[in-house]
Amino acid sequence: MPPPSALSIATSAVQRLVKEERSYHTELEQQNKRLEKLLADPEADEYQLRQEVCQDFTILSLKRRAIEETKAVFPQLDNRIKDAIGKIELTLEDAKASGDESNAAEITKAEEVVSDAKSVLSSDDN
Repeated sequence: MPPPSALSIATSAVQRLVKEERSYHTELEQQNKRLEKLLADPEADEYQLRQEVCQDFTILSLKRRAIEETKAVFPQLDNRIKDAIGKIELTLEDAKASGDESNAAEITKAEEVVSDAKSVLSSDDN
């Protein structure tokens, strides 16, 4: 089996980063839902929530901290995705310039991955 091409490697890198970004968005949504559920619980008043201490932190502060830590990941991850897109676009240009028809499937896949990555980045801007 021949080693993977540079285009294939770049494509896989962008796919991994996009998957990671989506995973963090899912985690953020879950954390927000847990916090909303905790705050909406009629049985748990603010005093009670503050009394439930876990290693010197209240449950509320731990949940809010987890949300903020997750949000802090996005700018760095977006930069990594942008860098990976730049690399894959250069590799795509080289692959297209070579005119090798055997790369057609890889080129198509790479273009789809770049499009997907750009849509993830643009959805973050909104």
